[in-house]
Amino acid sequence: MDREPEEMQFLGLSDVYRESYKIIFVWRKIFSKITLTLILPLSFIFLMHIEVSNILFSKIVKNTQQMMETPQDTPQYHNLSDMLSSEWATLVLFKLVYFTFLLILSLLSTSAVVYTVASIYTAREVTFSKVMTVVPKVWKRLMVTFLCTFAAFFTYNVMAVLVFIIWALTTGGRSGGVGFFVVLAILYFAGFVYLTVVWQLASVVTIMEDSCGVGAMVKSNELIRGKMGLLILIFLKLGVSFGLIQFLFKKTVVHGWSLGSVDRTVYGIVCLVLFSQLYQFQLVIQTVLYFVCKSYHHQNIDKSALSDHLEVYDGEYEPLKAKDVQMEECHV
Repeated sequence: MDREPEEMQFLGLSDVYRESYKIIFVWRKIFSKITLTLILPLSFIFLMHIEVSNILFSKIVKNTQQMMETPQDTPQYHNLSDMLSSEWATLVLFKLVYFTFLLILSLLSTSAVVYTVASIYTAREVTFSKVMTVVPKVWKRLMVTFLCTFAAFFTYNVMAVLVFIIWALTTGGRSGGVGFFVVLAILYFAGFVYLTVVWQLASVVTIMEDSCGVGAMVKSNELIRGKMGLLILIFLKLGVSFGLIQFLFKKTVVHGWSLGSVDRTVYGIVCLVLFSQLYQFQLVIQTVLYFVCKSYHHQNIDKSALSDHLEVYDGEYEPLKAKDVQMEECHV
């Protein structure tokens, strides 16, 4: 990152993409190791989860249909009932294991990429071994931020469900009720996107500064002001890209759709590579957007202080102090 801090605020959509790609390309060796170690396993777990969930759920649907067609209080009915209970338990257990590994790898990947980009920004020597030493310690702080954002999402969804229930009980069947439902759905989607943007930037704030949890979310909310349009546009474009990869995987691997004689294993590998590269690109973009937002609010980061605090002291990760990370906010 050879741009001056003051110039970062002027980066547009294409500039952010270009800057992120340049970072990955120039430092492709270390980013390739991070991808192979953390992001590729994460991508594999995510895609295989789709395949395994489809297999397990298909069995549940098939046995449910058979049980509905079987007379009750018969041995076959009880066998199907026991089988369904076992399959539901397997599916729930699989989901729990999946989300656990996905969460761990996601937080580790975020820690590794953000820390690496921050080190590159300060022109400090960064090696893969040093990144992997720091990552487990940074991961603990990210977990606190994740739990706070999870609580925020949970509360938001509970409130949304209550609002939709009130809508159904009051205006659901009346004239104009459908239009009001559309408005509520749009507002819900906008709020969900907003919370997601806050969460993504809060993850970077957690690593770059001394705040984590609610404090990181508050700082993230302050930073995105004035750059909300850019952040939302980038989030939506990345979300659509992830959705397309997932759609391609479902069609070609899960459901067996193919062009010509191409084996579905080939499609699976292509989807795996695309997903892992896109996920890496997203994490780099999140970090670049942090610098863009800091520059927009005239909070120039002291590179020497940032470099010092990225070091590992006595085997412990020292979080960045806000007063060290940024200089006095200047007004223009």
